[in-house]
Amino acid sequence: MRNTSRPARRVLISGASIAGPALAYWLDRYGFEVTVVEKAAAVRGGGYAIDIRGTAREVVARMGLLPRLREAHVGTRRITFVDPAGETVGSVQPEQLTGGAAGLDLEVRRGDLADALSAPLRDRVEFLFGDSIATLDDDGEAVHVVFGSGARRTFDLVVGADGLHSNTRRLVFGPEEPFHRYLGHVFAGFTLPNEFGLAHEGVVWNDPGRGAVLYAHEPSGRVHGFLTFTRETPPFEAFRDPRAQRDLVAARFPERVWHLPRLVGAMLEADDLFCDIVSQIRLPTWSRGRVALAGDAAHATSFLSGQGSSVSLVGAYVLAGELATHADHRDAFAAYERRARPFAERNQALATGGGTVVAPATQEELQARNAMVRDPRAAAKAMAAAGARERSAAHSGLVLPDYAEAV
Repeated sequence: MRNTSRPARRVLISGASIAGPALAYWLDRYGFEVTVVEKAAAVRGGGYAIDIRGTAREVVARMGLLPRLREAHVGTRRITFVDPAGETVGSVQPEQLTGGAAGLDLEVRRGDLADALSAPLRDRVEFLFGDSIATLDDDGEAVHVVFGSGARRTFDLVVGADGLHSNTRRLVFGPEEPFHRYLGHVFAGFTLPNEFGLAHEGVVWNDPGRGAVLYAHEPSGRVHGFLTFTRETPPFEAFRDPRAQRDLVAARFPERVWHLPRLVGAMLEADDLFCDIVSQIRLPTWSRGRVALAGDAAHATSFLSGQGSSVSLVGAYVLAGELATHADHRDAFAAYERRARPFAERNQALATGGGTVVAPATQEELQARNAMVRDPRAAAKAMAAAGARERSAAHSGLVLPDYAEAV
């Protein structure tokens, strides 16, 4: 049921991945006129699996998406660790790493989640694919937008949900660097043929400060490969040259052990390589004038937290609800930030508490991790000591407001 008691406000959302479609869904439900602009030609499919847990699971339940997402659930059954020589150390259940709840958490491909979020909108919300925002002019009464295509439109509000390297944030808040918090890791992700017999599992090779991962969602002909390593300073110079990116990563994995040669070779030839630094966005405010930010554009948590998509879903729900229940966008943006910022920051902290189980930075951290994995009973205790309880509390650290009166 749509709210027809007041004129719809025109909102432009930049980005059609996770936060953008989630925000569009709720704004449309509350009676707003919504346009989503996305630089890709369509909603991106495929991709690696992401987790939906805690408060975010309640968001997708309120959207009526649980049945569809349960069908798309990947269901990783185990994570196996191997030592620097390629010998198996042991295996654990994913929930021991994440602090999640077995049987409740959802694990779906990023593309499957984006498609599930977008599907209910296709006959209700305007999508502008293959385009992006070129300029914004907020005159206090409206936001005048020029798109890359040359089209000109005027909106009451604009929301940047366009990711870690948000173009909307750059146009309104300036260059990324002052808000960018580098977490000391570089990573490369790509796919390669599944020549390893893997299904519903991940295998992780580690040396101090380096990691290589094979991850198979289900029995299929492809697996996801990841190569990650620590580096004191971000290699910004390499990111300006695709060949330099590949060479930088390959140089850190010269050993002919385990499946490293196969992973490096696939990375060098991959046509779907995604290479970036592991980082977060820390902004003093998530809005300026009639423009606000959502998802990773506002509060990227990094993959080390395992919570990027979940926090994006929760933030989108709150932003839409506050816009629907406040007549003045300034009050709505302030309320959005008061509710969502503590939750986002608590989940950001999950990625900054020292060495991680999947990417130990030092020999001591690696030895402690391996000793824990070798003994399942010790693993459960050690995971709790390492913060699994805090992770679980962070995942559910916001009680969703009920914006039913806005519908």
